[in-house]
Formats: sequence, C-alpha cells, structure tokens
Amino acid sequence: MSCIRFNTTAQREQLAQAVSRADGDGPVAAFLSPAITESKIARIRVMALDPNPKIRESAALSYHAPLEVYEALAVDPNEGVRTCLARNAQAPCDVLRTLARDSSDTVRGFVAINYSVPEDAMALLSEDKSPTVQKLVAWKSALTEDAELISA
Repeated sequence: MSCIRFNTTAQREQLAQAVSRADGDGPVAAFLSPAITESKIARIRVMALDPNPKIRESAALSYHAPLEVYEALAVDPNEGVRTCLARNAQAPCDVLRTLARDSSDTVRGFVAINYSVPEDAMALLSEDKSPTVQKLVAWKSALTEDAELISA
C-alpha cells in the first residue's frame, strides 16, 4: 500500500481558496489542540494517581495539570515521573525548586535545562555535587549567552 496521498479535485479547490484568502504571512491551516475542559483536567488528575508510572509520566508532561497535581508528582516515588515533570516547561517555579533538590542526578539535570527554572534554583544547581548537572548548567548558560549576543 502506498503512503502517497492524492487529493480529490474538491480538496485541491478548497486548498486553493484557502491560499487565496490568506494574507501571505499566516499559515494556510491552523492545527489547534482541543479546548481544555473540566473533563480533560479531571482525566489528568486520575492519570496522576494511576498505579502505572508510565501513565503518571503522561500526567507529569501535561501543560494543563492543576498545581496540586504537579506538587504531588514532584515527590512521586518513581524517578521517571519526576524526570518527566522536570522536563515540563509549564511546571510551576516552586515545583521546579523542589525538583532541583531531588535525589536523582537525572531529575536535577532536566531541571537544569528547563527554560522555566527560576534563577535561585539554577544557582543551587550550579553548585550541584554531580559533574553532569554542573555541565548541563554551564551548557544552558552558554546557550543563553549566545542567544543574547545574537539578539543584540
């Protein structure tokens, strides 16, 4: 079976009309995520309590979890769950501060490269006992300096 998709004549006409209406700067189509509803938030809460750590990891990666879910997942017994939360750019600053003191080098390393981590947590991580975490802090600092030079 071929992976090539062939548009019908009607589909090609719809695309042509969409392009002709576009102002030239925006996308032809918008691929929007579904709306965040109370039902979705409730599912995230249930996922955060699941006995399977892979399901809790999914909740930890969610950008829409309530604060109490992030706080509970920050002290989850499973390192993978805490690592996923440390990777989440939407994790609240206080949760990232908690994770910056985690027993796992992996968790602390992901906190170090999270662009949402507060400065006081970065200062703590810059003095981390783990050489890997210290290297990640230095790497992120170099990236930030390069980005500032480019934008100046």
